[in-house]
Amino acid sequence: MRFPIRRRQLLGAAGASLALPSTGLRAQAYPSRPIVLIVPWPAGGSTDRHHRALAEIAGKILNQQIIVQNQPGGGGTTGPGTMALNARPDGYTLAQYPMGMLRIPHMQKVLWHPINDFSFVIGITGYTFGFVVRSDAPFKTFKDYVEAARKEPGKINYGSTGTGTSPHLLMEEVATAAKVELNHVPFKGNADQMQALLGGHVMAASDATGWDKFVDAGQMRLLVTFGDERTKRWPAVPTAKELGYGVVSNSPYGLAGPKGMDPAVVKTLHDAFKKAIDDPAHGAVLDQLNQSPWYKNSADYRQWATDTFAKERVLIERLGLLAK
Repeated sequence: MRFPIRRRQLLGAAGASLALPSTGLRAQAYPSRPIVLIVPWPAGGSTDRHHRALAEIAGKILNQQIIVQNQPGGGGTTGPGTMALNARPDGYTLAQYPMGMLRIPHMQKVLWHPINDFSFVIGITGYTFGFVVRSDAPFKTFKDYVEAARKEPGKINYGSTGTGTSPHLLMEEVATAAKVELNHVPFKGNADQMQALLGGHVMAASDATGWDKFVDAGQMRLLVTFGDERTKRWPAVPTAKELGYGVVSNSPYGLAGPKGMDPAVVKTLHDAFKKAIDDPAHGAVLDQLNQSPWYKNSADYRQWATDTFAKERVLIERLGLLAK
């Protein structure tokens, strides 16, 4: 049957109007399935604890489950790096983006670029770092530990969450300032490092606040922290800055996805995680970990990463760790 021109035009317009919302519906459907959040550290550590709490809150906002996957290794770079090389930029795979991403490429060859291969979603918080020993260790103060290293160069050891991580590099800075030689023992993350310290396999540990429960339980002694000021939770413990070492570190981090993500999807994720980090339940988790908010929107986070990548090369070179 042939329709009059007017009717054909109306039907065509109706078909066009039906086609337009379908595109909008497809865009609005995100997320339509669970999202994977890669935590590049072992389960049970401070970073894992933080991200599992954050994922639960953000998942409710997005009406989708956010599944935390632990992919430790490479000083926190294996998980995000693997994501950058292999994951589709569809918004269903995200990763924590730790400071090691901006340092380790200066120290060794990697297959990904720390800026160009990522879509930056949101900046969230930063670590509080501290240095702990077992409660029965002979080191009552940080000065005791440093003096022991001065008497036995290279024989006094400590663990960290990996070569090139903030806990490692801040201790390298301390060793340089104190003119002592320390024996560094790298681990995959907080959980295995804490077990090694409790088991007597290392003398001390430099790490974020995954040691908090052991300090509070009397199993470990906190000798020094590395913030600009003393912590609210352990106000009797001095900072490295106070002790004259001039080392301050909080190592900010956030979330990133693979390069090429749809800006609308990035905005959806940013807005959901912004609501999550503003949630009082999330604030309570940060208080437990003695961490402060460090919010950056997507554009500012990318700019911060770009600037920091350039600055970190200076530190790596000064410590003699720059790749040849």
